[in-house]
Amino acid sequence: MKTINIAIDGPSGAGKSSLAKNIAKRLGYIYVDTGALYRGVAYAIIEKKISPSDIEKVTAELENIKVYFKHIDGLQHVFVNDKDVSDMIRTHEISMAASSVSSIPAVRSFLLDCQREIAKTNNIVMDGRDVGTVVLPNADVKIFLTASVEDRAQRRYDEIKASGQPCDYNETLSLIKERDKNDSTRKIAPLKKADDAVLLDNSGFQPEDTVKAAFEIISDKLGDNYDISLR
Repeated sequence: MKTINIAIDGPSGAGKSSLAKNIAKRLGYIYVDTGALYRGVAYAIIEKKISPSDIEKVTAELENIKVYFKHIDGLQHVFVNDKDVSDMIRTHEISMAASSVSSIPAVRSFLLDCQREIAKTNNIVMDGRDVGTVVLPNADVKIFLTASVEDRAQRRYDEIKASGQPCDYNETLSLIKERDKNDSTRKIAPLKKADDAVLLDNSGFQPEDTVKAAFEIISDKLGDNYDISLR
């Protein structure tokens, strides 16, 4: 039977990861967080005290970096050179560094084959910023998830505070705006909605509202041939 690929793209703080995890769990699909892979590379670069914008040094360092996923107790963990960095890659510093390294062609090539290979042999839900446009242009379902910048900043602020890290809302808002600009204006694979993606604006939504809206889109795209009912 043909594998099913669901792509969820959108700006920072839109709730892509939460939605993708939820859908994958309910459908029994594999969840692939492409942003975490880039954050993993960014973490490795920062640890080596290399500037994320130094193309030559970042490119040269790639041969020393191994980034991969491991499922532990049903949860996806991110490892960099055999170290679990799942929590450490969720800081503002790593977020901005990930935006920088993701604009480097060698980094994108380094991670692209890995992402496509997973999708080729598994039913997956993959989220990122260029999944529907570059990584999986032939995905069965494409959703572009977004929300107002204020909503997204509040969600990221709440997420960081919940992790026990210090955080300021106004700083978070400013960083979200900067990340949006960086992601949408980069020369390589900029953040944009695929022509055949369905726009889902979840401003003001509760998490379950977003899930229900997404499943309506999935149901419409895949029809009655697949088990896509809410579980």
